[in-house]
Amino acid sequence: MIDTTPATSSLTKRATGYHLATELVHIDSDAVKDNYNASSVPIYQTATFKQDSADGSGGEYDYSRSGNPTRTAVEAHMAKIMKAERAFVVSTGMTALDVILRLVKTGQEIVAGDDIYGGTNRLLTYVSQYNGVKVHNVDTTDPKRVEERLDPIKTRLVLLESPTNPLIKIADIRTIAARVHELCPSALVVVDNTMMSPYLQNTLQLGADIEYHSGTKYLSGHHDLMAGVIGCSSQSVAESLYFVINASGSGLGPFDCWLLLRGVKTLGIRMEKQQSNAIEIADFLEAQGLKVHYPGLKSNAQYELHKSLASGPGAVLSFETGDVGLSERIVESARLWGISVSFGCVNSLISMPCKMSHASIPAEIRKQRHLPEDLIRLCVGIEHVEDLINDLSSALQAAGLKVKR
Repeated sequence: MIDTTPATSSLTKRATGYHLATELVHIDSDAVKDNYNASSVPIYQTATFKQDSADGSGGEYDYSRSGNPTRTAVEAHMAKIMKAERAFVVSTGMTALDVILRLVKTGQEIVAGDDIYGGTNRLLTYVSQYNGVKVHNVDTTDPKRVEERLDPIKTRLVLLESPTNPLIKIADIRTIAARVHELCPSALVVVDNTMMSPYLQNTLQLGADIEYHSGTKYLSGHHDLMAGVIGCSSQSVAESLYFVINASGSGLGPFDCWLLLRGVKTLGIRMEKQQSNAIEIADFLEAQGLKVHYPGLKSNAQYELHKSLASGPGAVLSFETGDVGLSERIVESARLWGISVSFGCVNSLISMPCKMSHASIPAEIRKQRHLPEDLIRLCVGIEHVEDLINDLSSALQAAGLKVKR
């Protein structure tokens, strides 16, 4: 029997008619009972809660592993903005994926992309080697490649990223979800929507069963927090996920819940600025004759597809120089662009995925998946765009390239 508590009861979506930018800022007053009407959700920094009776019944909360008022508030808020039947917050984005993968049994199969985050690839490799789960990596930009790997009996999860990390490729989530549900009724479509955030793309409305995020990225926005967020479209899936979270103790702590709730309030304004900066930077790089991966460019073959799925292209892009040494010099010559993994922060970051975020993928596998070793990924922040372009221009020139302005 699934273990649930009143503290984590169904948090259903509400239709208010407000724009998402407004919904982000306003926390539903009925999410947490507060006798003092605090304008900021209180932090219930407690591991346990006193009960009124000897049998422990009567209290809404008993132990913070199972439920905490601050966690309830952020989960209700995330469910609202993700348009989810229920949402959960856990310790990291990879914890979110780990919880989801617990739904896959030995002998079942997962269909996943061939251009995915290095940590995702690492965890999928683990379940393949130790849990008896078959993982098929395919080009998810072609729904037919996904369909070819579907098995009506064995397929349990179809795991998508769109845009992918780091080649920024687009998967037709709507078409893939429809075909998976038609051909494999027991399979779940799961989307890592971290790169878009709920502000730009809602994959549950596109047909996904589960959407998850690294809350460390755009949702918190300041890289001062580790968190994962899961939203699901049905109560039955929610109960299965909650059982794992409660049993494993992976729920997010009260203070981190409060940080996440504070951060997500500014998601809209941050994303708008970061995205507008990214569009100008992508135009600048393309004008230099570099191969730029970004769905906000009209020259991108998947421009129209992405436009049909999301309300904007986001703030992560990558580009190729044709030479690993040249790419290294560009990265090391940048000043405003911090060399770091991750994205979604208010400050801009630069990295070479094959040497950092995707270094855990063996070189021969990266080659098979056509992941360029010279690839540079830019995670655009909220700084003034002229400063970012000027710094990038200086880095290109210092590396030996002639810059057109």
